[in-house]
Amino acid sequence: MTRVYLTAASAAALALTAGVGLAQAQSHDMQSTQPAMEKCYGVALAGKNDCAAGPGTTCAGTSVRDYQGNAWKHVPAGTCTAIRTPAGNGSLTPVSR
Repeated sequence: MTRVYLTAASAAALALTAGVGLAQAQSHDMQSTQPAMEKCYGVALAGKNDCAAGPGTTCAGTSVRDYQGNAWKHVPAGTCTAIRTPAGNGSLTPVSR
């Protein structure tokens, strides 16, 4: 009876180890396929910024107006300055708006 339990425990441990390895490999694949991102200021709608919305705010989702110049949104790298808004193009640095 002990031999049966030992065999079952060994099989379970092997399956668990294989599962963890597979999960880590899939996680690594997902990370490597995500595009590089950059902070783009002045393109977020009110309450939709990723962070940095100026004095008196805590962070994500705290911008108080559309296209606020000191609030940023993550966008694919190389696209920020091509984003056009009614207030002007996106910027890689905070803008006065």
